[in-house]
Amino acid sequence: MSTIIGSAFPQHSKQDCEMIHQASLEILERVGVRLHLDEAVQLLERAGAAVSDGNLVRLPPRLVERAMDTVPKELTLFSRGGDPAMVLDGSRSYFGPGSDCLNILDHRTGTRRKPVLRDVVDGIRICDDLSNIDFVMSLFLPTDVDGTIADRYQLQILLNNTTKPLIFVAYEFAGCLDAVEMLRAAVGGVEALENNPMAACYINVPSGLVHNEDSLQKLLYLSKIGVPFLYIPSSAGGVKGPVTPAGTVAFDNAGVLVGLVLSQLQKEGSSVIIPSMTGGTFDMKTLVSSYCEPERTLAHSLGRYYGLPMFGLGGASESKAADGQAATEAALTLIVDVLGGSSLIHDLGYLESGLTFSFTQLLLCNEIVSWVKALTQPTEVSSRTLAVDVVESIGPEGQFLETDHTLSYYRERWYPSLFDRSTFESWADRGGKDLAARAAEEVDRILETHQPCNPSEGVERNLQSIVEQAEKSVR
Repeated sequence: MSTIIGSAFPQHSKQDCEMIHQASLEILERVGVRLHLDEAVQLLERAGAAVSDGNLVRLPPRLVERAMDTVPKELTLFSRGGDPAMVLDGSRSYFGPGSDCLNILDHRTGTRRKPVLRDVVDGIRICDDLSNIDFVMSLFLPTDVDGTIADRYQLQILLNNTTKPLIFVAYEFAGCLDAVEMLRAAVGGVEALENNPMAACYINVPSGLVHNEDSLQKLLYLSKIGVPFLYIPSSAGGVKGPVTPAGTVAFDNAGVLVGLVLSQLQKEGSSVIIPSMTGGTFDMKTLVSSYCEPERTLAHSLGRYYGLPMFGLGGASESKAADGQAATEAALTLIVDVLGGSSLIHDLGYLESGLTFSFTQLLLCNEIVSWVKALTQPTEVSSRTLAVDVVESIGPEGQFLETDHTLSYYRERWYPSLFDRSTFESWADRGGKDLAARAAEEVDRILETHQPCNPSEGVERNLQSIVEQAEKSVR
């Protein structure tokens, strides 16, 4: 498919999407999928799937068609206070960071180091402050606690430092059980969480055709109790799946369809968020999985074809520093995902192909998202904005700077917070700082001044009790 510069965002045809869908169905029926959980295998076998070699399951297309009829096409995630915060219906995009980075690029020293719990706290406080960060994830894998239960510490920090909706990660099924108990404690019980879900679980599956035990346990449990989840098979193109974009999408989409079928067999109406990102291409030059490749639009088109909430990737970079490459790749990926229709766009602040997180990069992304939101808002065309009467009153040679119209409406235009529009002399007088330096200063200002809305003492005690029980389990 050729695209002329200046044309509309690439829209793959319905026929293209149907071909990918049919390819995924053929893969499921002819090749099958390995499911490493007996309960999942038996659930599909009872529904009419063929099982061989113990856990190789081949699904007939009718199971997928039935699941598509019952899976919800939209989902609302709530704030901790029970207010609707994000309506995932395909008409708008929401933005957040990622989870479990192995490194932090320290904004004060410029050094890359291992993160600790304090970094998680700082990062969540920054996310809580930023107006264009709509949901929050855990950012880092802290190294100063036992890594097997780090997910409990992460969620405790999230719930203690923000009221925004959460996308949480549980490393094992036991962590998922604890996470649900912590969420129930935070919102006021079982019914409150089911009726007004404030979080969704990010379930990362090894590949489109291999589903591990923990992922399947989480899927079935969350479906049963009414907690939304993201089911994301991730097969690096050229290694675990076909190298071609269409082949990668069809391969991983087969795994997505398995997740949809299982969720609806467990409980009809269970909410599932599907990926609008591929597993990334394995770069044959660097042997690194690419986060920011331009071949991204096919998964978006398929998600729109299904009409389901989509989880995308934007604001990330392959760069090792919050530099020009980082800002460029962040902007490009964010614009692509917004125009592609992703409901949730994560990984804002990621550098080094997802290995490193940068608070400076997160601030850059917050500014870019502000710009993108202004770009995608329709411009009002009315007698008020056309201002013909004002033009008549001023005349051909007049100036509009001192008019009541300008005074009344100039604030409706977009103005940057970090991007600099001043003169060279004014910029130089303020120290001639580049964008990354200004962003790093803003990070410090937020950390010095922002006070998050903390939960009650009773909730804090309940969260701490769950964490302490997890600690005992690993001693």
